Amino acid sequence: MKGLTCFLLCFLLSEAQGFEIPTNGLSEFAEYGDLAELALGKFHVVPGNRRSQEGVDQVTLYSYKVQSTITSRMANTVIQTKVVNHSPEPQDVVFDIQIPKGAFISNFSMTVDGTKFTSSIKEKTVGRALYWQARAKGKTAGLVRSRALDMENFKTEVNIAPGAKVQFELHYQEVKWRNLGSYEHRIHLQPGRLAKHLEVDVQIIEPQGLRFLHVLDTFDGHFDGVPVVVKGQQKAHVAFKPTVAQQRKCPSCSETAVDGELVVMYDVNREQKAGELQLFNGYFVHFFAPESMDPIPKNILFVIDVSGSMWGIKMKQTVEAMKTILDDLRAEDQFSLVDFNHNIRTWRNDLVSATKTQVADAKTYIEKIQPSGGTNINEALLRAIFILNEANNLGLLDPNSVSLIILVSDGDPTVGELQLSKIQKNVKQNIQDNVSLFSLGIGFDVDYDFLKRLSNDNRGMAQRIYGNQDTASQLKKFYNQVSTPLLRNVQFNYPQASVTDVTQNSFPNYFGGSEIVVAGKFNPEKLEQLQGIITATSANVELVLETLAEMDGLEAFLAKDRHADPDFTKKLWAYLTINQLLDERSRVISTWVPLKIYGKLLQKLQQHQIFDPLSEMLLLKDAGSIRGLAQNGPKKKEKSISTCKEGARMSVPSFSLWEGLLPPPRLRLAAAAPISALAWEPPYAFPVENDPHFIIYLPKSQQNICFNIDSEPGKILNLVSDPESGIVINGQLISAKKLKDGKLSTYFGKIGFYFQHEDVKVEIGTETISLSRGSRVSVLSWSDSALVLNQRVHISVKKEKTVTVTLDQEVSFSVLLHRVWKKHPINVDFLGIYIPPTTKFSPRAHGLIGQFMHEPEIRIFNERPGKDPEKPEASMEVKGQTLVVTRGLQKDYRTDRVFGTDVPCWFVHNSGKGFIDGHYKDYLVPLLYSFLKRP
Repeated sequence: MKGLTCFLLCFLLSEAQGFEIPTNGLSEFAEYGDLAELALGKFHVVPGNRRSQEGVDQVTLYSYKVQSTITSRMANTVIQTKVVNHSPEPQDVVFDIQIPKGAFISNFSMTVDGTKFTSSIKEKTVGRALYWQARAKGKTAGLVRSRALDMENFKTEVNIAPGAKVQFELHYQEVKWRNLGSYEHRIHLQPGRLAKHLEVDVQIIEPQGLRFLHVLDTFDGHFDGVPVVVKGQQKAHVAFKPTVAQQRKCPSCSETAVDGELVVMYDVNREQKAGELQLFNGYFVHFFAPESMDPIPKNILFVIDVSGSMWGIKMKQTVEAMKTILDDLRAEDQFSLVDFNHNIRTWRNDLVSATKTQVADAKTYIEKIQPSGGTNINEALLRAIFILNEANNLGLLDPNSVSLIILVSDGDPTVGELQLSKIQKNVKQNIQDNVSLFSLGIGFDVDYDFLKRLSNDNRGMAQRIYGNQDTASQLKKFYNQVSTPLLRNVQFNYPQASVTDVTQNSFPNYFGGSEIVVAGKFNPEKLEQLQGIITATSANVELVLETLAEMDGLEAFLAKDRHADPDFTKKLWAYLTINQLLDERSRVISTWVPLKIYGKLLQKLQQHQIFDPLSEMLLLKDAGSIRGLAQNGPKKKEKSISTCKEGARMSVPSFSLWEGLLPPPRLRLAAAAPISALAWEPPYAFPVENDPHFIIYLPKSQQNICFNIDSEPGKILNLVSDPESGIVINGQLISAKKLKDGKLSTYFGKIGFYFQHEDVKVEIGTETISLSRGSRVSVLSWSDSALVLNQRVHISVKKEKTVTVTLDQEVSFSVLLHRVWKKHPINVDFLGIYIPPTTKFSPRAHGLIGQFMHEPEIRIFNERPGKDPEKPEASMEVKGQTLVVTRGLQKDYRTDRVFGTDVPCWFVHNSGKGFIDGHYKDYLVPLLYSFLKRP
């Protein structure tokens, strides 16, 4: 999936009927009483709940169904599972689905004991406002967000009572890209256990006609004869419906053999060299994948990470793959090798022809590589770029050839230039416009976001290989995708004036034999026929290819098939448009995202109901048992908490004590890639981070307002002061080690909580956490995880990360620890704090944050360009004043501890003057536990 980094969207799940999922006529949860209890498999029943005395798992997977429809390479897939809990105990059941790379989730719905939740996309701040409005009206609400760039897993978890039933349904859509002469439709099947009804149906409708179609054997012959394939001239149907007996690994086994991928491979007829143009419902799609062309010579630099982290199987497989790749080079190709750790080495200092002798020598060179040391990506790439530039400047490159660099790495830079944005800038400044950079990231630790930005910014693409995959075969497959240039300077033109909003999938400086897809809009009233013109260079030949498309033929064809998707052209255009915007956004080096891109992307995602990897999902339901705010983070191992309704027995298996002090949730949701366990955090909070930046969310106005406080080290700022409820939150400032750009930055070095009615004081510093009640004092360290319980106040410490202070099990305050390099010349360790809006504070609550528990009325108007073109200005009316505010981004570090999540906001200058009551100096207090004295 194309790169995403900084903005979030929301799913609003309401009681409305929403999306309907076909069920093939089966009555919902039919025949439950007739089901035999099946032995425990992988189907995602969270460990920790009690099993029956015989050790048999009594959560039954009733059905597992997948329905896919592909219309002209636009695939829509629905996955539906039905589960029932026969156990006398509550059970945590997880719906964990792997979706293909590049797929977009378009809908998720769930039915728990007859109550159905459906979804719609909302912009982040709107979703948060709806969340809080629902909570204020006594409804339950949940929120899920994902922040990884490649959403490959969707995961939800729900605790179901004895006898309860739950149904999960997930929709996703993807475009089938042609690779190495065919399309592959992959469906991940991992039910984890035997299913009473297991069905996979794939419908393929291709107006161009089907050249071939077959189902690959990916289950080692276990299901020979089970897939049923019916192929016509333009349509095909694949059905995979193994019985329970066929699902078993062996006749007496209780485990399922269904654990892998069902792969349907096919290709379409290609009679026109200029590709296929399809027009329907105001959108057109142009597919271009010519064949029978001679490859163009290439100049290729392999840049291989040989640092210590590559030791072992990764290096061995990389070497084996490189030997095969070198054998694939043609005599007219030129190549060289750059291997790097903390040092940079080259096999040859210039490009050489791929003769048998040179290839053999290069293979001998890589076989002798011994991984060790650090990772200097910056110098390695600059060395490769220099070799290509030097050859080009000396006239040593064939003018009809193409040049590319392939980077293979498994980690972040640890030597030389460490700042990723600086590396990206260095590469961009030095690489020539006719060179494409491809990146292959190996393992879970690699910064794939960076590699993707690096490649997208330099006419290439990136791919990630996880450590549990066959590195050698994946590397070779990636190389085959990008290393066979057939055409250069490919351009598309549609001369009709009624054609607008043309977009296409990304491809490098050359066409390498996969497929180019172009889509756009047209006015059906002004256009009866569309002409597409393609110009390109093949070897020494300039090509001009033309094709025409009529409007009527495709409509008549699709009308005859009930499985055909009438919106396939619209969806495909939306898919390409969104990915193009994501590419533009990923190439931005600055953290300030151009608002033009941001706004367009938000509009498209909402308009086409696409849940992207940096989205939030809001669950809304009338008061009941489901509640809580869920979010996901990067992959980590966590165990779950199993809960019952309030007042009932609560079963808590083994888990880290710092995990989740909110009221027991019944529903847990997560969407992530790679697989992410669920973490819980308070609902939307007012963050105070860095030096220090305040972000105030105003749900009625649906705006984020931010400001800085520029004060002196040692000063104590009051954040919340509520004498009626007896709660105080203050922060003491510390300074950086020295000035930077003439300014001495200040940060929170201590945070103090005082709960007067309980006589509990909490002092959180960057080294220790001190807790006192009366004369009793306890000191905790950041180096350990811990939980301290008081009757009303719970304090949990998550090792080296977070302190959570929870009051009455209803409201949680989070303090984040930011560690920096001890020898950093300027920066110091500091704290960030997140204070949620809550009704626990009285109307008398005040302070820099407390005053905004009661939202002021604001009006933002007259938006206009600012001094910085990426930071527009506006006027804001608030508290009887008109202020000039600037649009920008601040950081929320709860889900991304390193880079943070960007939060768009309107910035109030002069330490919040005019937005906060009075002057910031009015909020200075003498001691860490002092109440604010108001005039």
